[in-house]
Amino acid sequence: MSLSRALALRSLTSIRLVAHPSVRLARSSLPAQVAVTGRLTSSRFYATKGKAKSTANIVPGSKQKITDEAALNEYEKAENTMKTAVEWFRKECAGFETRASGRVTPAILSPVRVKLPDDPTEHPLESLATVGVREGTTLLITLFDEHNMKHVESALYTCNIPGVVPHRHDPRTVKVPIPKPTVEARHALYAAAKKKAEEIRVQVRKQHSTSLKRGKFEKHSVEIEEFQRLTDKYVGEVDKILKDLQKATGAK
Repeated sequence: MSLSRALALRSLTSIRLVAHPSVRLARSSLPAQVAVTGRLTSSRFYATKGKAKSTANIVPGSKQKITDEAALNEYEKAENTMKTAVEWFRKECAGFETRASGRVTPAILSPVRVKLPDDPTEHPLESLATVGVREGTTLLITLFDEHNMKHVESALYTCNIPGVVPHRHDPRTVKVPIPKPTVEARHALYAAAKKKAEEIRVQVRKQHSTSLKRGKFEKHSVEIEEFQRLTDKYVGEVDKILKDLQKATGAK
């Protein structure tokens, strides 16, 4: 090998061994685990007066829960009120679906409430009589007290249940033939349920507003987010119940 070629190779080797100062600084500033493993981890760090802290245990605002005792009590009251309203609507729609299917069951008359003289309470029909099914198409009502016949008949006429027309059979018995539902009748059931659904939504949203006024929560607080999430949950349940009934009745 010539002398000039040997000197050139020696010069190139010395250049590779001497790293640029900025490269050494960048390597020294990497976390320890990067220097050892040669790769970055998913944890993030932020600086506070020269100290690095992990953000792995920080809970986003959207996932925080209510901790204030008064707010928790108000939340429980609101949930109970909303749940009661939605469950009532669920039972009403179950009755609508039964009638739309053409099945004759005593549950068809479950919404009937009877007013008695000198009594402000509205009594369920089943508390004043038994309700049975005859021949699969007729409901047979047998009163415990024949003196309530007039009031029971009045309740049946004004209950607004499609197709319910009472016929007195004897002093203690009323027959109610249930016709097979037509397409128009099924659509009418859905229309009635749709109207009730909006009433329940209004009740749920009203309870939401009432709870916020009582709590006087700060804007963008955890409580505001949780109450809104609760309201959305029960309004969504109402929408789902109504949608299921729409499929059952074939309404558009």
